Amino acid sequence: MAQNPISGLLTPFRSANLELANRVVMAPMTRYFSPGGIPGPDVASYYAKRAEAGVGLIVTEGAFIPHPAAGFAETIPVLFGEEAMAAWRKVTEAVHGHHGKIAAQLWHIGSQFLPGGSEGHEAEHVSASGLAGPGQELGKAMTLAEVDGMIDAYASAAVNSKDAGFDGIELHAAHGYLIDGFFWQGSNVRSDHYGGSLVARTRLGADIVRECRARCGSDFPIIMRFSQWKNADYNARLAETPQELDMFLAPLIDAGVDIFDCSTRRFWEPAFADGEMGLAGWAKKLSGKPTMTVGSVGLTTDLFGSLGEQGAQTSANIAQLMAMFERGDFDLVAIGRMLITHPDWIAKVSRGEHDSLAPFSKDELARLD
Repeated sequence: MAQNPISGLLTPFRSANLELANRVVMAPMTRYFSPGGIPGPDVASYYAKRAEAGVGLIVTEGAFIPHPAAGFAETIPVLFGEEAMAAWRKVTEAVHGHHGKIAAQLWHIGSQFLPGGSEGHEAEHVSASGLAGPGQELGKAMTLAEVDGMIDAYASAAVNSKDAGFDGIELHAAHGYLIDGFFWQGSNVRSDHYGGSLVARTRLGADIVRECRARCGSDFPIIMRFSQWKNADYNARLAETPQELDMFLAPLIDAGVDIFDCSTRRFWEPAFADGEMGLAGWAKKLSGKPTMTVGSVGLTTDLFGSLGEQGAQTSANIAQLMAMFERGDFDLVAIGRMLITHPDWIAKVSRGEHDSLAPFSKDELARLD
């Protein structure tokens, strides 16, 4: 009998605050399927189907925190209000019914333009400095009082998530969205203590983590997604060297991050010019915390490239993924597009069928199942 090519990913994962049946994670993917911000039975079924197929941890699509400028799309779910939270309880119950675990992704878009949800709201966007990137003005910079209110909004969403039965939260601090807009010098030109040096720019993220931790308890898992690249600049970098990455991570670790979700467009690409290790590998080495890799797992094309007419073909990079996992570069692997197209991806790849899987196309984003 042939050896399971992803057997290592099917071993249990245990960290200080989180235990999973295996190391396969469903990556967060915006789907626009929650009218009025309320996730319906189809959303519960969608996540439950992946849990039933053996995914160890599901990270939900981004859900807006209770802030008026968190996002303006009416079909993206929210993490506040009695109706929405009652609906999320049905989602978590459905996933738990298949012995899966699920974390809520807390989202504020900041100065980023969200298709289908920013048109006509440009002036309402709030962020570190009213910039989507260098010279790209959008919305307005937050006052210190507004920053305090933002920290409270994130922490309120974290408490709501815990009350709804989620097994943890993920703070979306990547791709140029609100928290990352403070991290990146291209969008943060503040002159107060939330701007300036790389360490100073981590302060909002650290303050949010600290307040979520204070309100949710020491044993509630907090994952943070971060990235070098931004929606406004694929070549942007928070850290040019491992030393700078170490400086960036340290305040977030001190604040209470449990796991780093290291978002890259292609998981196999080196994080720095020196060496071959990716972002998740460096984050794990420097932080001592578990890390998650993500980015074109099993596919030839990154997310944005796959939205064209050609879609994304399957790739033989599973062997490379496993080689990196086995040398200890990361602990968890997040898979997005392949789990939309193939909810039973784990079983199919375990049988060695990866190369025969149907490719991903943008039409798959319209799936309700």
